[in-house]
This record gives sequence, structure tokens and C-alpha cells, in this order.
Amino acid sequence: MAKINITVCMGSSCFARGNQENLAFIEAFIQEHNMDADIDLAGTRCENKCAHGPNVIINGVEYNSVNEEKLEEILTKLL
Repeated sequence: MAKINITVCMGSSCFARGNQENLAFIEAFIQEHNMDADIDLAGTRCENKCAHGPNVIINGVEYNSVNEEKLEEILTKLL
């Protein structure tokens, strides 16, 4: 399995609009599925796409207006 790269925008707008909860969800998902070695998780500063946030980039694909439901769907497909 190829390494999955996840980047979570930690700009104040995205963070306040849900990326704090999204980050916690991603970390829990990684633990629950024993995927520590399979996922590179990083934060990034504001990407200047605040109006579309919260934003998360997974394997180079930008996802906007992300919530836990959307993240679970995306991550489950990558398993």
C-alpha cells in the first residue's frame, strides 16, 4: 500500500470552522485502523482558500467544506 499523505489547513479560519475536530477525527481514524505507518499527517498554514474551508488535502487532491462524515468516506475508500 502506498503511503497516504494528508495535509490539514491550520489557518485560523479553517481551524475555527472545523479543522480542529477534523484533525482529531483523522488521528482517531489512523489509530483505529492501525495505519500509523501508512499515513503521513501534516498541518499547513493558511492556503488562502478560506471561503471554501475547512480544507484538507489528501494525496494531492484538495477537499473543501470537509467534515467528519466526508473524511470518513474519503479515508475508507483509501483503505
